[in-house]
Amino acid sequence: MFNGHELRLARQYHGYTLADLASSLEKSRQYVHQLETGRTEPTPQTTALLASILQVMPDFFYTAGQTYLSDEQFHFRKHMTSKAAQRQTVKARGEFFERLVKFIDQTLCLPEVDFPAYEAETPNDIEKAAEQTRSHWALGMGPISNMVRVVENAGAVVTSFSGVSSAVDALSITAKRPIIIRNDAKQSPYRLRFDLAHETGHLLLHEGQVTGDRATESQANRFASAFLMPRATFSKDFMLCGKSGTRISWQGLSEIKLKWKVTKAAILYRAKDLSLIDDKQYLSAVIGLKKR
Repeated sequence: MFNGHELRLARQYHGYTLADLASSLEKSRQYVHQLETGRTEPTPQTTALLASILQVMPDFFYTAGQTYLSDEQFHFRKHMTSKAAQRQTVKARGEFFERLVKFIDQTLCLPEVDFPAYEAETPNDIEKAAEQTRSHWALGMGPISNMVRVVENAGAVVTSFSGVSSAVDALSITAKRPIIIRNDAKQSPYRLRFDLAHETGHLLLHEGQVTGDRATESQANRFASAFLMPRATFSKDFMLCGKSGTRISWQGLSEIKLKWKVTKAAILYRAKDLSLIDDKQYLSAVIGLKKR
């Protein structure tokens, strides 16, 4: 029996709209929609053409018993600014990658999955969750040298997508083996580290939740900051190097950036979160940073 869900998934994987695929088939948009919803069956000739257009084998459309990921399992960075069609494309690619990970898991000995779950909503709860995660993974409280290695050692699989809108920075998937996907349109290693920490926050804090709203994004950002820059050790460095009296020390900020491997903007925001600088100092520093 023809599986319309697989057709929709393959269409979205390539970023095609219903109209795009209908045009390639020389059929109506309504016909493609009927195929996807199971209201009609394609002829063998149409199936072969669909397979050619979507770069799959014809048997792909007759897969039975396939399970699909739910919306609660996908966590987007920049969800609020990305378009629905862009998210659909990334989700479809994530769905296919998750199938690949399942296959690899059956043949290779990957690290045991070790992602503790936390219920943390307040800033202090999130700070504690970040510290507990560092302790659980035996990372200490100093700078993390390699975020990819940290999450992979905890059992996650990290990959990247190309040809995806820059409006989607990263994506994580809560599955039997967690997956973190980075958009390689963003090349900054500092952004990569923060994106990985942000998605780690989603995986630890938001299992079973639909994310992408301001609250969950803020929580994941707070976790990323706290995980990359633990309050006790980071605060000492900032007070020692980051300020000269009441002013920001740009030289000191550069030293902190190199040590903690985060952007100056992230350093300033973290300092504000920890009340190491006030709102006025923060705004002044951000303006100064943009001019440099």
